[in-house]
Amino acid sequence: MRHLLRPFWLISLILYFLWDLFESSLEVAWDVLTPQTLARPRLILLKLEGVTDAEIMATANLISLTPGSLSIDVSDDRSTLLIHDMFGAQDPEGAKQQIKSGIERRVLRVMR
Repeated sequence: MRHLLRPFWLISLILYFLWDLFESSLEVAWDVLTPQTLARPRLILLKLEGVTDAEIMATANLISLTPGSLSIDVSDDRSTLLIHDMFGAQDPEGAKQQIKSGIERRVLRVMR
Protein backbone atom coordinates (compact mmCIF):
# COMPACT_ATOMS: atom_id res chain seq x y z
CA MET A 1 0.00 0.00 0.00
CA ARG A 2 2.86 2.39 0.81
CA HIS A 3 4.22 2.01 -2.71
CA LEU A 4 0.87 3.10 -4.12
CA LEU A 5 0.96 6.27 -2.00
CA ARG A 6 4.53 7.17 -2.96
CA PRO A 7 3.53 9.30 -6.01
CA PHE A 8 1.04 11.16 -3.81
CA TRP A 9 3.74 11.84 -1.19
CA LEU A 10 6.15 13.00 -3.92
CA ILE A 11 3.56 15.45 -5.27
CA SER A 12 2.92 16.61 -1.70
CA LEU A 13 6.66 17.22 -1.20
CA ILE A 14 6.96 19.15 -4.46
CA LEU A 15 3.92 21.32 -3.71
CA TYR A 16 5.08 21.99 -0.15
CA PHE A 17 8.56 22.93 -1.37
CA LEU A 18 7.16 25.28 -4.02
CA TRP A 19 4.94 26.98 -1.43
CA ASP A 20 7.86 27.24 1.02
CA LEU A 21 10.04 28.63 -1.79
CA PHE A 22 7.41 31.26 -2.65
CA GLU A 23 6.79 32.23 0.97
CA SER A 24 10.47 32.49 1.94
CA SER A 25 11.29 34.39 -1.26
CA LEU A 26 8.71 37.01 -0.32
CA GLU A 27 10.05 37.18 3.24
CA VAL A 28 13.66 37.67 2.07
CA ALA A 29 12.63 40.17 -0.63
CA TRP A 30 10.61 42.17 1.91
CA ASP A 31 13.59 42.26 4.26
CA VAL A 32 15.90 43.44 1.48
CA LEU A 33 13.55 46.08 0.08
CA THR A 34 12.39 47.69 3.33
CA PRO A 35 14.59 50.01 5.38
CA GLN A 36 14.05 48.08 8.62
CA THR A 37 16.03 44.84 8.88
CA LEU A 38 13.96 41.94 10.16
CA ALA A 39 16.71 39.36 9.72
CA ARG A 40 18.04 37.86 12.93
CA PRO A 41 20.39 35.10 11.74
CA ARG A 42 21.10 32.08 13.85
CA LEU A 43 22.81 28.72 13.55
CA ILE A 44 20.40 25.91 14.32
CA LEU A 45 21.24 22.31 15.19
CA LEU A 46 18.53 20.04 13.80
CA LYS A 47 18.36 16.44 15.00
CA LEU A 48 17.79 14.33 11.90
CA GLU A 49 15.42 11.41 11.64
CA GLY A 50 16.79 10.41 8.24
CA VAL A 51 19.49 7.77 8.37
CA THR A 52 20.42 7.05 4.77
CA ASP A 53 22.65 9.26 2.66
CA ALA A 54 19.78 9.94 0.25
CA GLU A 55 17.40 11.05 3.03
CA ILE A 56 20.00 13.36 4.57
CA MET A 57 21.07 14.74 1.20
CA ALA A 58 17.52 15.44 0.03
CA THR A 59 16.62 17.16 3.31
CA ALA A 60 19.80 19.26 3.36
CA ASN A 61 19.51 20.25 -0.30
CA LEU A 62 15.85 21.27 -0.07
CA ILE A 63 16.67 23.39 2.98
CA SER A 64 19.54 25.05 1.11
CA LEU A 65 17.36 25.74 -1.94
CA THR A 66 14.94 27.72 0.20
CA PRO A 67 15.90 31.43 0.39
CA GLY A 68 17.04 32.50 3.84
CA SER A 69 18.33 29.10 4.94
CA LEU A 70 21.46 27.14 4.26
CA SER A 71 22.59 23.66 5.31
CA ILE A 72 26.17 24.04 6.49
CA ASP A 73 27.32 20.68 7.82
CA VAL A 74 26.25 17.22 8.93
CA SER A 75 27.73 15.80 12.12
CA ASP A 76 30.17 12.90 11.88
CA ASP A 77 27.58 10.47 13.23
CA ARG A 78 25.04 11.84 10.68
CA SER A 79 22.46 12.58 13.36
CA THR A 80 22.54 16.39 13.33
CA LEU A 81 22.37 19.01 10.61
CA LEU A 82 23.80 22.50 11.13
CA ILE A 83 21.62 25.11 9.45
CA HIS A 84 22.05 28.87 9.04
CA ASP A 85 18.62 30.48 9.22
CA MET A 86 18.27 34.15 8.27
CA PHE A 87 15.27 34.60 10.59
CA GLY A 88 16.07 31.83 13.09
CA ALA A 89 16.80 33.97 16.14
CA GLN A 90 13.21 35.17 16.31
CA ASP A 91 11.98 31.66 17.19
CA PRO A 92 14.67 28.94 16.99
CA GLU A 93 12.44 26.14 18.25
CA GLY A 94 9.70 27.18 15.83
CA ALA A 95 12.20 27.15 12.96
CA LYS A 96 13.30 23.63 13.92
CA GLN A 97 9.73 22.45 14.20
CA GLN A 98 8.82 23.96 10.84
CA ILE A 99 11.68 22.11 9.12
CA LYS A 100 10.94 18.82 10.90
CA SER A 101 7.21 18.89 10.22
CA GLY A 102 7.63 20.30 6.74
CA ILE A 103 10.56 19.30 4.56
CA GLU A 104 12.03 16.46 6.62
CA ARG A 105 8.72 14.68 7.25
CA ARG A 106 7.77 14.83 3.58
CA VAL A 107 11.22 13.69 2.40
CA LEU A 108 11.08 10.69 4.73
CA ARG A 109 7.61 9.76 3.47
CA VAL A 110 8.84 9.72 -0.11
CA MET A 111 12.12 7.90 0.62
CA ARG A 112 10.86 5.18 2.96
